[in-house]
Amino acid sequence: MSVVNRKITLALLMSKMKHIRQNILRKTGCALLAAVALGAVAADEPLFDTSLNESVIKIPKRGTFSNIELETTVFKPPGDGPFPLAVINHGKAAGNPVFQARARYSYAARELVKRGFAVVIPMREGFSKSGGSYISGGCNVASNGLLQAEDVVATLDYMTAQSYIDPKHIVVMGQSHGGFTTMAFGTLVYSGVRALVNFAGGLRQDQCPGWEGTLASAFGKFGAAAQYPSLWFYGDNDSYWSPWLYQQMHKSYTTAGGKARLIAFGIYSNGDAHGMFSQRQGLPIWLPEVERFLTEQGFDMNVKFDIPSRRPKATIPPPSLWAAANEVDKAPYLREPGRQAYREFLNRAKPRAFALSAAGNYGWSADNDLAVDSALEICQRKSTTPCQLYLVDDDVVWQESAGGAAQDSVGAK
Repeated sequence: MSVVNRKITLALLMSKMKHIRQNILRKTGCALLAAVALGAVAADEPLFDTSLNESVIKIPKRGTFSNIELETTVFKPPGDGPFPLAVINHGKAAGNPVFQARARYSYAARELVKRGFAVVIPMREGFSKSGGSYISGGCNVASNGLLQAEDVVATLDYMTAQSYIDPKHIVVMGQSHGGFTTMAFGTLVYSGVRALVNFAGGLRQDQCPGWEGTLASAFGKFGAAAQYPSLWFYGDNDSYWSPWLYQQMHKSYTTAGGKARLIAFGIYSNGDAHGMFSQRQGLPIWLPEVERFLTEQGFDMNVKFDIPSRRPKATIPPPSLWAAANEVDKAPYLREPGRQAYREFLNRAKPRAFALSAAGNYGWSADNDLAVDSALEICQRKSTTPCQLYLVDDDVVWQESAGGAAQDSVGAK
């Protein structure tokens, strides 16, 4: 047994009791109660994007101590296929992973579906509504990546058995912790996988001494066993990785033998470069490069389906002078759980919307074209009074009449 495998086994044994405890919490509903107490709305489902044939499935994963299911989003083109497969691995938000919202990467998914790909986004073990518990691997960041990669294998085992999937044309992508997971997966031989794409990949471990050097070293280990060509995207104003660090990660990977073309796109003008992949403004940066790269790997990247972005049905009021987006205390009617949810929401990717009602109920949705409609619907599910949009993307749009009733309120649809 290799040193890495011994460490993985130790991490699994150490997490056994935590794993069992987490499953008990899920079965009793305590995790949901905790989410409500924290103001999280992970239990609220946004509207499915029917233009992308969006669905959520449960993918089985066989574990050392028990079998679990991975909450997985699927987008697919119209028809029966077979379609090439794109797996997108999600990042890790701050806090308990069980409260993390289901990842969708709607802009990327739409562009891939237009080019004939089926897109699958698995929530890894311990994230969102997936079973099990998150296993960090401690400060051994390489073992963390390899543990996460097991969920990619489980996803591929399930998806390649579906009749609408072309098992010979697979690309694995990932952002942040998902990019790191992608590069760890790249050490494994899996038939049909042709390429990897890494968007700002890594895992920041401030609590671990020398974590930057350890992270660069982990990429070197992955590069020494790399099986596939890869394309990397990093920006200079990334809040997680300095230019020096991502250059070191790339150097360690390629010096060890890994094939990786680095797209260092400099300063990202739409904010933190770490979130470039999830935003509409990031498309001109990564999409042409990915098209070129995947064409070189034998994929047909021509647009095959006309799938325009969805437009919200609800009317979006113009920006108001009520407050700035980050002035949390100025949001009316919200109690502390709602304010905590709003703080969390402000870290979400656009398109995004937050709605609330005079009864103190709220709902939000992010990272999808239907965020406005979804936020209103989620809010209205809970409220006996009409819900109104408070913030759309970065603009507060709330307006209130002199009598205290919201103008142009939106009721249940």
